[in-house]
Amino acid sequence: MLSLYDTRRRRLALVRTHGRTVTLYVCGITPYDTTHLGHARTFLLFDVLVRHLEAAGRRVRYVQNVTDIDESILQRAARDRESWRALGRRQERGYRADMATLGWRPPDVMPHATREIPSMTALIRRLLATGHGYRLPRGGVYYDVRCFPRFGALSRLSPARMRRLLAAQDDARLDDPGRRHPLDFALWRRVPSGPTLPSPFGRGRPGWHVECSAMAHHHLGHPIDIHGGGADLIFPHHEAEIAQSEAAWGRPFARFWLHVAPMLLGGRKMSKSTGNMVFVRDALREIHPDGLRLYLLAQHYRRPYDHDWRRMMEVDALAAAIHRLAARAGARARLVPVPPAALRLLDRDLDTPAVLRLLRALTRAGQPTAVAVARHLGLRVDGAGRAASPC
Repeated sequence: MLSLYDTRRRRLALVRTHGRTVTLYVCGITPYDTTHLGHARTFLLFDVLVRHLEAAGRRVRYVQNVTDIDESILQRAARDRESWRALGRRQERGYRADMATLGWRPPDVMPHATREIPSMTALIRRLLATGHGYRLPRGGVYYDVRCFPRFGALSRLSPARMRRLLAAQDDARLDDPGRRHPLDFALWRRVPSGPTLPSPFGRGRPGWHVECSAMAHHHLGHPIDIHGGGADLIFPHHEAEIAQSEAAWGRPFARFWLHVAPMLLGGRKMSKSTGNMVFVRDALREIHPDGLRLYLLAQHYRRPYDHDWRRMMEVDALAAAIHRLAARAGARARLVPVPPAALRLLDRDLDTPAVLRLLRALTRAGQPTAVAVARHLGLRVDGAGRAASPC
């Protein structure tokens, strides 16, 4: 049985679902720059989770959103004198191409925020009806966090720490100073400039948090089994999603919260806003896609991962050895089952580093089961040898 670490409960727990299909929502990209290793690490972890569940005979419905209107996009587009829509489409195509090169199993649905306004406005109406949302005289709708006593249960941060994190958000300058409480967050904003969308609350832009609550409900129903993303989303994004969704529908929003720790470079988080990052495309000039895939799984997802070029090349050598083993085994390798030991390690909170240690031992011993393990992790090992990197 699969056990995962649930951020909300702060412990490992068995993954139990109430339906025949496991529902998974992962907060996706804001497409204003090129895919870096931190993005790839996060989405490959969920890729392994989906593959592991499906290999065990579980059906999975996987949704990953695209935040295609956001202050980051608008600022970058203005800086580069480019249409924000054109920028978003171009960067999304690049992201999809990068992830496809890494052998990504695409989500079943990738909803875009700008195409989901009806579901957002329906959710905002519910929150206004329950008293959790309120309108401001100058326009806009906000969520009253004091009406939700469990606000903060996911992140367990102090109010002072929450305020500091909110002040650092890209959209902080747009927050209305007339809101009731400093931690209240926007459901719908009346903005002074930039593109706007129509709504029953006037033209404006949706709040970041309401987008994911609405899209998760629209495409997966309520509650969902697993909600995930990068650990930097715990507050304010996922905290706000819980407050909105549970206030609107009166029951838990997600049964499990799964968060991936950041990828670091020189001890600092990889981030588009700071420029401290290594792009997937640049890494693929040095190593094979299967090598990069293994490398990004070589550290446990709950631990920060400081990028190390030498370690990356060592893992790439392991991927090359697996391909050579597959070529020697030929079609026979495709018939070998995944050893139970590897499945047990993945059942234990997706312990990919332990699986890689097992994979290395099997490869050194020339065991065809290594090929089965590699394929289970998403490597494209077909017994035909290692193809050259497409990049």
